[in-house]
Amino acid sequence: MVVNVLDGKQLGGIMDIEIDISNGRLTAIVVPGPGRFLGLFGRNEDVVIPWEKINKIGVDCILVESPSNAQIKPTDD
Repeated sequence: MVVNVLDGKQLGGIMDIEIDISNGRLTAIVVPGPGRFLGLFGRNEDVVIPWEKINKIGVDCILVESPSNAQIKPTDD
């Protein structure tokens, strides 16, 4: 579960990751956009959270700083 430390909202689980192949580094995580449930209902938009905004990665939870105007990108579904 990904949780935003700025407002305490649960953003959902990680749907995808972005990797810089040339450096072998994780650059961002992707979580479902608002209104999306299990990929079945709602809009096809994902929220991309850059690596710099990830505060802590735990066993059950990832804490991030995601402002309300986080980068949202359409999916190619």
